[in-house]
Amino acid sequence: MFYTSSYSSPLGEITLASKQNQLIGLWIEGQKYFGELAIADLKYNAHLSVFDLTKKWLDNYFSGKNQTISQLPLAPAGTPFRQKVWDILCKIPYGEVITYGDIAKQIALQNNQAKMSSQAVGGAVGHNPISIIIPCHRVIGANGNLTGYAGGIDKKIKLLEIEGIDTSQFFIPTKGTAL
Repeated sequence: MFYTSSYSSPLGEITLASKQNQLIGLWIEGQKYFGELAIADLKYNAHLSVFDLTKKWLDNYFSGKNQTISQLPLAPAGTPFRQKVWDILCKIPYGEVITYGDIAKQIALQNNQAKMSSQAVGGAVGHNPISIIIPCHRVIGANGNLTGYAGGIDKKIKLLEIEGIDTSQFFIPTKGTAL
């Protein structure tokens, strides 16, 4: 059985989704790829323990406290490649950023390959079903480019600022496919 709940955040309304007592989705209002699950299969239940834990985690996060991901029972569904990328995202320290290219190098190393496409990594990052908690907002483009956040660049900037990152060192591209 799949369940849903909602959470009011400084970024807008957030939709949470669970399967039994595991978090499978967290989407910011207006986010691309919102709920790739069949929404009709979700039943509203605001008080499941997984939602209570997640809402407490979000309360602490939005008040500027560094939260550990291991506190939550996460179960994002995705291909093995996406799972590898999301595992790397979970290891990016609070208040730090990494580039798509850096993740591509890590995946290539894991797979004993000479190289990996940064664009493929970007696709996996963009389809992260548990945004904020699996910190895809901590991934930036080369040279400080703030491209590619499914929730919107303005929300990415806000999340980085919550974590104490000086966003003035980054820039928003004026052209590109990942805006």
